Amino acid sequence: MSETKNEFSDYLFANNIACGVTEPDGAKVIGMLLDMLKRHFPQLDIDVARAEIEKREKVFPCIVAPGLAVPHARIAGLEKPMIAIACSPKGITYGGQSVNTQVISLNMNVFINVMVLILSPVEDPNLHLQVMSMLAKSFSDPANIRQVAGLRTPAEVTTFFATGRIKMPEYLLAKDVMRTDFTPLHETDTIREAIDIFATTQSASLPVIDSVGDLRGVLSLKDILTYTLPEHLLWMENLSPIYRFQPFVDLLKSASDTRVSDIMQELGEPVSEDVPAIQLAKLFLAQETAQLIITDANGRLAGLVSLREFCAKFFWE
Repeated sequence: MSETKNEFSDYLFANNIACGVTEPDGAKVIGMLLDMLKRHFPQLDIDVARAEIEKREKVFPCIVAPGLAVPHARIAGLEKPMIAIACSPKGITYGGQSVNTQVISLNMNVFINVMVLILSPVEDPNLHLQVMSMLAKSFSDPANIRQVAGLRTPAEVTTFFATGRIKMPEYLLAKDVMRTDFTPLHETDTIREAIDIFATTQSASLPVIDSVGDLRGVLSLKDILTYTLPEHLLWMENLSPIYRFQPFVDLLKSASDTRVSDIMQELGEPVSEDVPAIQLAKLFLAQETAQLIITDANGRLAGLVSLREFCAKFFWE
């Protein structure tokens, strides 16, 4: 187990930072950063590291915010995380995923101004996620990306992160693993509007809020399906009368008149954003649910954590 440090800047060294990068090719910039890290860790196998980075790029977006790319990988044999940064005021062309979209285009080229390469010990997913969480907090303000891109010396970059003093939490919390890029449903939405929202997300269920943002319930695709196919139809052995999906036709005809509040389910006990993240694993198993709703200190909707996303963060992100 690697030694845990307190701040993101504890893992950042001036000789692993490149400012004023003019190379426009993102793949070449990654190679440059890997070369920098290898100078200080000769045992690093660059080919293995690059292969792991490319493997993750096919599954997870490495462009985490406009102008910011975080290629990363978990590498066997590392004692602690290794971080290298490239700052480019003019921009680097990066072939990868588009930002904050559900449909990912692997052939899309986007421009980034800051690239943060992170290699973490494969044996310590908790430490990996802690480092990623600290980085996300450092760039929570988009202006910080532009600021770092324009810094002229590695010393200025290390000072930026040291000044911010982003502390590493003792352990991960629910808010460190939840996602916030989703559209909640409103209780006054129609089923047609809900269907349209489901169509553009990867969620199988969504929280429902009222006009002031208070949680009111939850609606899932299963609820819509149950509403479409009443229980008596499930007892039918001969489904030939509905081979042409007549119940779905009927639903779509009335979808603009039926409200989400008419078919949503009662909200189970939400989870505080400040509970330890390991508690989520227990809840997934105990409640036999595929998604947890996370709330802030005031009981307002803060985020979602799906079972798949939770497992992805700890096992393969």
